[in-house]
Amino acid sequence: MPTRIKLVDGRFELADDPFTHVADDEPLATGDVIISLTRFQAEGDTLLHAGRSVGVRLESHEEVEALAYDLPRLAVVALAFPKFRDGRPYTSARLLRERFRFAGEVRAVGDVLREQAGFMVRCGFDAFEPSDGATPEDWAAATHRYRHVYQRGADRRAPAFAEREG
Repeated sequence: MPTRIKLVDGRFELADDPFTHVADDEPLATGDVIISLTRFQAEGDTLLHAGRSVGVRLESHEEVEALAYDLPRLAVVALAFPKFRDGRPYTSARLLRERFRFAGEVRAVGDVLREQAGFMVRCGFDAFEPSDGATPEDWAAATHRYRHVYQRGADRRAPAFAEREG
């Protein structure tokens, strides 16, 4: 089971994961699950009507707009980083938070490194499955590495130009 770091009230914590990641070729596990977009489109209504909490894993080439109608019914959207240098999940996270007002968990999965922590939080991620063995303390240090930011983000931090004006 991967390590899950959760951002709670501005603090990073190790957290138990109530969800089971289920691949398309595996039978569904009991309890809460995270499934692919393809599987969700085929079986999502049945799972949701059964009273289960459901999460959807979006690969970096899949668009969040495909979930727009179902977002209020989802508990988690897991955005996959196939490689750390693929930035498309950042855009997806920001769209989820700002355009679609998704209030559930936005989780980073795949090739997730602590060096990305600050950028991920700024885009709206609040849960992480680090692939580099990082701890919550490592994530906290990485997000506070730089005092100033230079543009607005989903985290609502004031950019440097706004600090100078205030």
